[in-house]
Amino acid sequence: MKHRLERVNELIRRELGEIVTREFRFESKLVTLQQVDITPDLKHAHIFVSFIGTEDECRSDMASLHSKRSALQQALSKRVILKYTPHLHFKVDEAMERGSRVLNIMGELDPLPPDEYNDERPGSV
Repeated sequence: MKHRLERVNELIRRELGEIVTREFRFESKLVTLQQVDITPDLKHAHIFVSFIGTEDECRSDMASLHSKRSALQQALSKRVILKYTPHLHFKVDEAMERGSRVLNIMGELDPLPPDEYNDERPGSV
């Protein structure tokens, strides 16, 4: 059953991505549907969307997605045949921001001086 949900997640992500690309014009420079998580009963789908742009552009684009939700569901129902067309829930995916923050923190750390490295590691000559 788990593999079926994974296949449905990927199918919805791909088809919804094509619909959004054709039907929408966004203010943000880049809008990406990162991931879809559908509930086991196939009635609700959580779509994680990432934006590259200013905060105002991102808010505006997210509001646009929410306002067109029913039209997107209808277009999706014509392309993906399921017993129920899932109710779409759009959420901002902040994974890129978290990853960027972690990389910035790692860049700020001071590296160890060369004399503190342990040269007697297993496998060293």
